Amino acid sequence: MKNMIRDLVIVQHPVSVSVPLNYQVKLSVRAEGTGILNYQWFKSDEEEVFGATRADLTVTAQRSQLYICRVNDQFCNCVFSEWVKVKVPDIAKPGLPVAWRGELHIAVHPAPQTVRQGQRLTLSCSAFGIPIPHYQWYRNGHPLLGKTTDTLQIHNAEADDRGTYLCSVSNVEEERWTEPADVDIEPSNQLKVTAPKLTATDKVALLIGNLNYSHHPDLMAPTMDVHELANLLQQLGFRVVSLLDLTREEMLAAIDKFILLLDRGVYALFYYAGHGYERSGRNYLVAIDAPQPYRPENCVCVQRVMRKMQERRTALSVVLLDTCRTWYNQDCIASEIRPLVPMGNTVYGYATCEDAEAYEVQDGGKSTGIFTKYLNKHILQPEKVTHVLEQVSEDLGRDPLVTGKQAVEIKHTLKEPRSLTDPVRTTGHTGELRLRDACWRQANELPRQKLLIFPCGVEVEVSFSALFSNVMVAFGTVKTTGPRTQDCTVTLRSTPAMEDIFSSPGRSGEMDSLLLNNLVAENPDCSLRLCGLQKLQGSLVIKVDIHYTHTGSKLRLQESKQLDIGKPLVASCDQYRGQQALVTQRQEGAPSQSMGHVSHSKQPPRQTLGQPGRPFTRKAECAAKVPTARSNEPEENDETEPQDFTF
Repeated sequence: MKNMIRDLVIVQHPVSVSVPLNYQVKLSVRAEGTGILNYQWFKSDEEEVFGATRADLTVTAQRSQLYICRVNDQFCNCVFSEWVKVKVPDIAKPGLPVAWRGELHIAVHPAPQTVRQGQRLTLSCSAFGIPIPHYQWYRNGHPLLGKTTDTLQIHNAEADDRGTYLCSVSNVEEERWTEPADVDIEPSNQLKVTAPKLTATDKVALLIGNLNYSHHPDLMAPTMDVHELANLLQQLGFRVVSLLDLTREEMLAAIDKFILLLDRGVYALFYYAGHGYERSGRNYLVAIDAPQPYRPENCVCVQRVMRKMQERRTALSVVLLDTCRTWYNQDCIASEIRPLVPMGNTVYGYATCEDAEAYEVQDGGKSTGIFTKYLNKHILQPEKVTHVLEQVSEDLGRDPLVTGKQAVEIKHTLKEPRSLTDPVRTTGHTGELRLRDACWRQANELPRQKLLIFPCGVEVEVSFSALFSNVMVAFGTVKTTGPRTQDCTVTLRSTPAMEDIFSSPGRSGEMDSLLLNNLVAENPDCSLRLCGLQKLQGSLVIKVDIHYTHTGSKLRLQESKQLDIGKPLVASCDQYRGQQALVTQRQEGAPSQSMGHVSHSKQPPRQTLGQPGRPFTRKAECAAKVPTARSNEPEENDETEPQDFTF
């Protein structure tokens, strides 16, 4: 019988540390192999550490130094550990507690400063910790790509670099944050800015697009409109939640979460694309489950949303509506928008004027609402938000496709020249910022990619990408084929099965372009769209099936594995609980008036887009055209009555 010689492997590598001068630190390596193992530690200059022939090395930190350990067995095999660093920051007064044992401690915080435009901006942060801390810099609450060292340098500072900087210091044990540092960039031709710059304490946006209706004609444009606007708002520093195809209860639950993220000084933006109408001076957004005819209790009142935004004392509240405003009752008086109190911070941007329709067109092979088309063109401009909307209005007015049919309407109470490009300044609001950041991250957190190894030896990587906050794509990629497999294919499915709202004819082309722009894996072998994540009540399980031909038997075989990804993206917010609470509240407190039966079947015939370039109305079959008795129409609630939703 032959003796089995086990491979020599390192099972635990030493870890880098950041410690003060003269601190004793122990570096450890663990290895497995056959027989007696020998160790030898080396410094960065390839010099042996005298007497360091054990698995553990204790050093007294005198200066920053790299170390590595060689492990060999009696069979002349050897392996090396990873290089590790014992870092000794040059800090005169570390300020460490007497009984410090390696927990994270920030010794140097970044300092506020003013830098002339074009000069170098340098911010420093230094920390002690075992394991060594990692750094991530943030500006105005958003991570800076590639800025992951203890020193942040911007060689030619520009106006866009103005803001509040923070550094996250973390290791596998914990995370700590530095104090905020406000950075101002002075113009190169003068020492001081003549007028104070308006700022926000944060920027939050909720975007909703409804396109697949149960009882009204479907729409095409909201998909691309919401996706492109979300990307542009993120460039402006907004925390964006974008949602498609919501029922009324889901819309109210999403608005509930949105309102809770608002506070004094925040810039709030609410955007909706889909069917809508106007009645008695109120604008209503039509949910995908709203029956015919239109009834206020089956829709969402825009003015109630704005009032809730105002109650949070936001610095700027913007409502943008790419929807029809056809009157529910032709005899109603003209609309008069009244805020809760005259705070001078509200802006309404309507895609069309009163008792008129809004149109979507095919532009360059994609569907777009014509209002949102020009909104996306101008929204990045550093101008007062009402001036941006005026440019949108002028461009739309010159478009021959909607001349005489659609005209933008702007209403506002602004008393300051606030712009969507205004910087975020978080001084005095870091606690609120971190809370909003945690809530926003929860609604945008993707599952990590996972490598699945099948019994036949095939390895499949499953990765994920978010198209919207409630729409995710899973990708399956065969990374390695087994030794006895050929013609391997992979498919993905989910439990519970999630409806693909983009599977209908006419939508696949635009979705393919979105997928190409959101690929996280190179040349994936398959993909699975997971829509309506807000409906999830439990974990989402991805089932991965592989089919292959066995090279020996020539049989076609199948193997499967399951991957539990929990509640991704907006599903983690448990919106369905809020929906259930809203339903219960209405059932307990509502008058004995039936809301009607809502059928889940689609209503034929379907209205679709015409020829490319031809406008298509977002007006559904309006309730005004359905003969109903005046006495049976629901009375509109006054704005002083209780809200449609609770917070």
